[in-house]
Amino acid sequence: METTNYVEFKKTRDLGSIITDTFKFIRKNWKGYFGTIIRIAGPALVLLILSLGYYMVSLGGVMKGITNGGINVEPPEIFTFEVGIALLVAMISGLVFYVLMQTSSLYFIKSYIDNRGIVDRNEIISNVKQNFWKFLGYGILMMIMVMFGVMLCFFPGIYIAIVLSLGTSILVFEGKSVGDTISHCFKLIKDHWWETFGVLLVVGILVSILSMVFSIPALIYQMVTMMSQIGQDDPTAVLGLFSDPIYLALNALSYIGQFVLSSITLIATVFVYYDLNEQKNLTGTIEKIDRLGNV
Repeated sequence: METTNYVEFKKTRDLGSIITDTFKFIRKNWKGYFGTIIRIAGPALVLLILSLGYYMVSLGGVMKGITNGGINVEPPEIFTFEVGIALLVAMISGLVFYVLMQTSSLYFIKSYIDNRGIVDRNEIISNVKQNFWKFLGYGILMMIMVMFGVMLCFFPGIYIAIVLSLGTSILVFEGKSVGDTISHCFKLIKDHWWETFGVLLVVGILVSILSMVFSIPALIYQMVTMMSQIGQDDPTAVLGLFSDPIYLALNALSYIGQFVLSSITLIATVFVYYDLNEQKNLTGTIEKIDRLGNV
């Protein structure tokens, strides 16, 4: 069975088509796609937002204590400890969220492709549970390789990051091991690095612009609050913004929007993966021939 709005992934595309079809897929499937991500990765996202909020409150306490010379405030080391704990929790929950967001996004697309537009959410959840640690290991290894490349001469890090961006698609759609995935990334992207870089750059810019929409309310509130405090005798008054519940809520909205929208880039990498795979292996063409033969 195939839906009338089905978007074909397994075919060659130029840069413009990849970008257009990325947003076409979102337009036609945004409710199920983002709903699946929030359902699976939502708890980690909530923990991330809470820890970031607590980090901001604790950091404000440290800055206020330093500004006041430690007078009539809690010892700075208490706030410093709280800042460290909040930052650690934010880093761990952020890593877990990112892995869950990646896996839920890509397995949503896999279910969408396998069932020709019909998505099985239970199948997605099962695949996420089974492959969480594999994705986590790949993500950590990718970060190490990219950081090493950046330390060498910066540009090697950019090159490696673009190459390994295809790895998550290979893990999902080909089921390879982490080691085989890394080697296959270099093989698949050979002679097509600049095309891939161009797609990810343009999509990244577009997603960043969309994400800015969620940041505007917090930015406006921050500017209005700071302007209203100009001329006050208390130099630490502006630091109260870090514990302002309205400001924290607007920042939470901004973070949620930015984190969830970042998954759009993953969709673009899937289109790039299938474009390169089709050029080199013709898997989509072969499958179409087989379907015609069965009919």
